[in-house]
Amino acid sequence: MTRNIVISGGGTGIGLAAAQTFAADGDRVLLLGRRAEVLEKAAVPGALTCAADLSEPDQVRRVARFVADELGTVDVLVHGAGGAGQLEPPADSDDPLDRVAHDWTVNFRQNALTAALLTEALKDRLAEPGGRVLFISSIAAYRGSGSGAYAAAKAGLHPYAHDLARQLGPRGITVNVVAPGFVEDTEFFGDTMDEARRARLVADTLTGRAGIPGDVAATLHWLASPGAAHVTSQVIQVNGGAERGH
Repeated sequence: MTRNIVISGGGTGIGLAAAQTFAADGDRVLLLGRRAEVLEKAAVPGALTCAADLSEPDQVRRVARFVADELGTVDVLVHGAGGAGQLEPPADSDDPLDRVAHDWTVNFRQNALTAALLTEALKDRLAEPGGRVLFISSIAAYRGSGSGAYAAAKAGLHPYAHDLARQLGPRGITVNVVAPGFVEDTEFFGDTMDEARRARLVADTLTGRAGIPGDVAATLHWLASPGAAHVTSQVIQVNGGAERGH
């Protein structure tokens, strides 16, 4: 049966890989993101697109109306939007506190607020039973991220997911989090990655390789499958063993 899949951040990286994986099953996919030109170029056969800044309530309302008109019911909601702010304009101040405020605000808007607003806007459209809500967190939620802002924003998704799982479970809807480690072939690192840093990140793994978007997409695909119907309120790490347990 064809399902309706909504993926934020669906134009690049992990979101795009997830979209391609679901589309290969014959599912109908809606790609969300801020850059219309990126969504339009995404190689996802038959995908619908809707450009919006999901940190802005008015734009999320517009997305919700689009979903209502084009899809009706949402079977799987994947939150791939996010990032550490490398693609954003820098703070327009040299004052250290202004820079901290800018960094934390950008990270929470991109990673936590986008997910919360979109979820709340579409919550009543989730298929029941069988609906799935999937958040993409990060290994940084366990290890930190340098400035703390990105890690804190991703870590904030975990209790939100647990609360949602408790709330939506009676409707037959599961809620889970996938926390990737180092993943290549995304826009996440911008131009900050060099060979020495890459080697350190790969050396942290037990598998001896970097992750790829398809690794995460396959995990999301399984969590959205009937085989994962009794898995909810979990954080699944996909990092080659770089961070273990929890």
